[in-house]
Amino acid sequence: MNQRAQLLVQGQVSLNKLPRAILELGSIFARSGEELALVGGPVRDAFLGQPIHDFDFTTSARPDKTAQLLDEWGDTTWDIGKEFGTIGAARSGLVVEVTTYRSESYDPHSRKPEVVYGDSLEGDLTRRDFTVNAMAVRLPHMELVDPCGGVDDLIAGVLETPAPAEQSFDDDPLRIMRACRFASQLDFDVSERVMRAMADMAQRLSIVSVERINSELTRLMTGIYPRKGLELMVETGVCDVVLPEFSQLRDISDEHGRHKDVFEHTLTVLDQAIELETEDDGPVPRPDFILRFAALMHDIGKPATRRFEPDGTVSFYAHDIVGARLTRKRMNQLRFDKATTKAVSRLVELHMRFHGYGDSAWSDSAVRRYVTDAGELVERLNRLTQADCTTRNRRKAARILHGIHDLERRIAELKAQEEIDAIRPDLDGTQIMELLQLPPGRQVGHARKFLLELRMEEGPLGEAEATRRLLQWWEENRPDRAEVAVSDVAADREAASHPDTSDTATSDRATSDTVTSDTANTDATTS
Repeated sequence: MNQRAQLLVQGQVSLNKLPRAILELGSIFARSGEELALVGGPVRDAFLGQPIHDFDFTTSARPDKTAQLLDEWGDTTWDIGKEFGTIGAARSGLVVEVTTYRSESYDPHSRKPEVVYGDSLEGDLTRRDFTVNAMAVRLPHMELVDPCGGVDDLIAGVLETPAPAEQSFDDDPLRIMRACRFASQLDFDVSERVMRAMADMAQRLSIVSVERINSELTRLMTGIYPRKGLELMVETGVCDVVLPEFSQLRDISDEHGRHKDVFEHTLTVLDQAIELETEDDGPVPRPDFILRFAALMHDIGKPATRRFEPDGTVSFYAHDIVGARLTRKRMNQLRFDKATTKAVSRLVELHMRFHGYGDSAWSDSAVRRYVTDAGELVERLNRLTQADCTTRNRRKAARILHGIHDLERRIAELKAQEEIDAIRPDLDGTQIMELLQLPPGRQVGHARKFLLELRMEEGPLGEAEATRRLLQWWEENRPDRAEVAVSDVAADREAASHPDTSDTATSDRATSDTVTSDTANTDATTS
């Protein structure tokens, strides 16, 4: 059996598993004299042997009639997409969207199409983005319609446009990003003419809303092979428009001079981070956008911090801090949500933290600080740190890997002994204020910081010991003692400038010290 026959059989097997309710929907449209066809992604996925998740249909019926027929079939319907000819419906948890055949024309200065209804399924298919998405199956008789050679391109694993690529991308520039996304999701190549058109028209992406760019980039990063999509973005200049911080890494050699450039290193880190993702029941279930995007952005601070040292080496001091700031800025521009932006930029900021502890064994204090700094990102940070090891020196790689595994072991040991996921001082703010007789304010914050440092260094102290240590610290650091020390210095300076009154000044200061000391003792007793 040749490849084409195998693909067709595979598609037939998948399509035979369509829910009975879907076939019933096709019969309802057929009885009314209208065509209904499953179209686009669901058909492509069926032939690739992948499960069908979305049920997208196209029809000869106009929107009002579509709504009428869906009312007959479904439990509920909605017309939020009616402006573009789309009506939605749901039945027993099964969601469908049905769009009238279209023949769109575009304003070259706008992403929004002018909707013109079409007269045939074949005409509707030829206006779609890629041939592998321009296939349909007519219901209820399961007739394949493939006017653009989509099956052949599926076999070849290539993305081709039904219309000339320049026209397709000029009509809808977002298709340029979609090509990169499908390269990642399907592990497909793009044809040479499509790649040329992408390069020539990359700047057209500037008229596309950032929200739509965001959506395609997110899908690209969570595909099965993000490297392929990212390399396509860089080769065609799309990355210069969408994510210029990444494409700039091509010109930066690493500090060891062992990689072609930081760009290649970053792609390797991304590949290795993906390999470290877990199954659904693990701590970092795949695909994890946060880990992957942090891997992609972790070294983007290097171009801005590169420095050539006198000994001929290259340094990137503080590239982690600079990179975190650049990551946050770019993600804000791309309208990522705040939580995702915060998580990714924090991982970029912390990706060198492991190496700050050197090769020595991990102390309890070091483990507590590492876990506290990482917070809920600790599992991702461990994986990013491990993925960032791309050295060809096997001994060095083994040493780093051993250190990471030792850290993970120490974290597990400490977790079994104490609560380290959310380390807090042994006394809370209310207790601190009661013990020190303070109102809310800066001094309470200083006291809490002192207790937190104790907790980091020594572990749980218990309330009694924490109280003793706090009172001892307060006795040595409370503001009135600082004021006395300042007044002593001022008095000494005054005496030095007026020698004839030094005895009087000394006597007055001694009296003042006695009064202050008595007051301090009284305060300490009261506390």
